[in-house]
Amino acid sequence: MTTSRQALEIRPFASSDANAAATLLAERHRRHRAAVPALDPAYEVPAATRLQIEALLADATASGWSATREGHLVGFLIGVAKADATWGPNVWVEAPGHAAEEPAIVRELYATAAAQWVGEGRTNHHVLVPATDSGLVDAWFRLDFGQQHLHAAREAPPASFGVVPRTELTIRRATAHDIEPLVELESVLPLHLAGSPVFSRLPVSPREKIVAELESDLVDAKYHFLVAEHEGRVIGTAIGCSLEVSTGATGLNRPPNAGYLAYAAVLPEARGLGAGRALGEAVLVWSRSAGYDWIATDWRSTNLEADRAWLGMGFRPTFRRLHRSIM
Repeated sequence: MTTSRQALEIRPFASSDANAAATLLAERHRRHRAAVPALDPAYEVPAATRLQIEALLADATASGWSATREGHLVGFLIGVAKADATWGPNVWVEAPGHAAEEPAIVRELYATAAAQWVGEGRTNHHVLVPATDSGLVDAWFRLDFGQQHLHAAREAPPASFGVVPRTELTIRRATAHDIEPLVELESVLPLHLAGSPVFSRLPVSPREKIVAELESDLVDAKYHFLVAEHEGRVIGTAIGCSLEVSTGATGLNRPPNAGYLAYAAVLPEARGLGAGRALGEAVLVWSRSAGYDWIATDWRSTNLEADRAWLGMGFRPTFRRLHRSIM
């Protein structure tokens, strides 16, 4: 169905819109879960999605719009801002921040919202879109958004699954004796992402901060630190934990009872030995042993090594983070 601009009324989101918006969002999530069963079934109920919408609106930076046709709500869009120091002048449409009867309605909502956001100087726009909703992804793509980041999940492996690294590799738990190589490995990913084709601007943390965090996290039961050794040298690391530790996967974007592949890095000169895959598989085994049904991870789309590795290990996209920079 084609949506005409004249048939829609776009206006600021009102508290009286919450129930209808929650119903639209629950319906979107129900369709999403049909394709991605890892997602939480709790959000197929409007009472749960309403809480997600209300949490967005409670943010002091929130701005929202509703689309109605003949008095009935047919779409909504809510944006919030994050720290400018990290993201520049920005706005985020989070996973519960948009839903519509037809994808084209989101385009009309964004046209109104973007006028205000850009007028406020907020020119970095991000949106989390269900990865399997081709119509909705296309609607955002045709608004000049491009894919920047992927959230993904896969089932915990069966009991028959094990890690079989190359004979010259050893995968083991990290200890306090590994802090020095771990400090080096903590800078590998941000330095890698700073290069082509990612060009991330996130800085490497100071050594003192990395050491302090490692000393704390290595003895914290929340984290499962692993290292890969080759000829007696630590060349890689990976971290597993509960997905609940992640601030980037919440609500509709958090599969229930899921582990999290939180970090993985291999020294540049040691790539090609299979350490990255062996570490990733070891986190999968840990997630099964810890009783998780699913394991999730996320990565920059332009991180070619991660994209190959995690898709190759069976992770399937759940949400696509799309980005538009207005220069």
